[in-house]
Amino acid sequence: MKKIAKKKLVLPLIAITFLVLGSSFKSDFFEIAKQIEIFTTLFKELNMNYVDETNPAELMDSAIKNMLDELDPYTRFLNEQDVEAFRINNAGEYSGIGALVRSYESKLLIIEPYEGYPADRAGLKAGDEIIKIGETLVSDFDDNASELLKGANGTSVDVTFVRQGETKKATLEREGVEVDAVPYYSMVDDKTGYVVLSRFNRKASGQTKSAIQDLKGQGMEQLILDLRGNPGGLLTEAINVTNLFVPKDELIVTTKSKVKKFNQQYKTKKQPEDLNIPLVVLVDGSSASASEIVSGGLQDLDRAVIMGARSFGKGLVQRPLKLTYGTQLKVTISRYYTPSGRCIQSLDYWNRDEEGNAKRNTNFQEFKTRKGRKVQDGGGVMPDIEIAALKSNTLLDALKSNLLIFDFATDFFYDNSFDGVNDFSFSDSDYEAFKKYARSQDFSFQTETETLLEETINKEEHLLGNEVQDKYKDLLLAVNQGKIIALDTYKKEIKKNVEDEIIKRYFYRKGLYDYYLKHDDAILAATALLSDESKYQDILN
Repeated sequence: MKKIAKKKLVLPLIAITFLVLGSSFKSDFFEIAKQIEIFTTLFKELNMNYVDETNPAELMDSAIKNMLDELDPYTRFLNEQDVEAFRINNAGEYSGIGALVRSYESKLLIIEPYEGYPADRAGLKAGDEIIKIGETLVSDFDDNASELLKGANGTSVDVTFVRQGETKKATLEREGVEVDAVPYYSMVDDKTGYVVLSRFNRKASGQTKSAIQDLKGQGMEQLILDLRGNPGGLLTEAINVTNLFVPKDELIVTTKSKVKKFNQQYKTKKQPEDLNIPLVVLVDGSSASASEIVSGGLQDLDRAVIMGARSFGKGLVQRPLKLTYGTQLKVTISRYYTPSGRCIQSLDYWNRDEEGNAKRNTNFQEFKTRKGRKVQDGGGVMPDIEIAALKSNTLLDALKSNLLIFDFATDFFYDNSFDGVNDFSFSDSDYEAFKKYARSQDFSFQTETETLLEETINKEEHLLGNEVQDKYKDLLLAVNQGKIIALDTYKKEIKKNVEDEIIKRYFYRKGLYDYYLKHDDAILAATALLSDESKYQDILN
């Protein structure tokens, strides 16, 4: 008999069973009990009477996940494996092969081997596709196959992978992998220090403080703190990092919720590391959550100049709640507000469009920093100075999500060689080769203009004459042609992303940061600003 695979089992009536807390729980207790009883009866009868054999665990997992999908992408059911992954992410250490590995449909792809760890020592490269782990075929494994690469220190794992069409094998010995919150810091020039803070795990504030102290010993008088690409992490560490630059007892975050116990104010608790050092914080569209608490807080307190591109816009706070059998519910418990009182949440998950997508906030309110500068809420942290090369757009997002930049970098790596990072170059002819490659892949993406045009045609087709419909279609064709031209329009932004991906293939992440010190637009602009004390003070005042 065939088994029922994971299918969507949407159960909107029971959504409240996991999410109603505090005083409202009592008033809704009867309704909750009623819905639980209905679901329990339904689930039992379904599994006992369905025509084919069912898998109760898979059905329940699917039911829970689809129920939570109706809320927001951060409220999630964590099984035992997910709980362990969550712990590892916060702790900053685990046992495995030392590589960033991601699943794409039936593929398991090496994204980035960490320098000096087992995957790197065994010769695995970014772009290698793992097809077999031990005796298990990745294509036959229902769950995340990357979990098979983890294990106890000293144990070995055999992997079979495909590289540039050739099948290869390697045996790796697992070991402890340290995930640094600060993977890199250095002096940009005689006075300017540069610290990369890539995540807010338990090491974040400690490693940031140590880096600052080390750079001061090298003569640092001004600092660039790079939060680009930092997806966030622990709220407490965001407070502690901010505390390095602001006084004790300074309000950094206020959380607000319907549940009274989650309404809290978070203030700094320690003496600062440096109250006066000139500071620039770099952010981009991938700087989220804790990164926005730090950058938004420092902006509101007029303690730093924010440079880069508008941040992601995640103004929601989650907390893991323990369930039975080692599982947890990571649930959104509150919204957070920066010192000026603004919430920077950009997507409204509780008001969706006809397609079920969360609506983006476009009505911003103005707030004022401590010194009276105007800032806005609702769309992430807007930098004081924008850097064009860091801005994202639909085309760039599509190039990255469809792995076009990644796959091009893989081919480029095997076709070119460089003696060192200072020898690296990506010429205009190389970019032309990328454009040709992108066109050959026949990838697709839809702009907001196309979406609106297609919706109009579909909704009002019966009202429009043939001539009007033809003009709409001509306009859509023109938009499609414009998307090809956009490869030139956004050359600077796209080229930066391609270069970043390629450099990591040759010189690892450290080499990329070394390259940044002399070539990155944001670092160069930040260094110039810090060297102009009058302009720096004018922005903050």
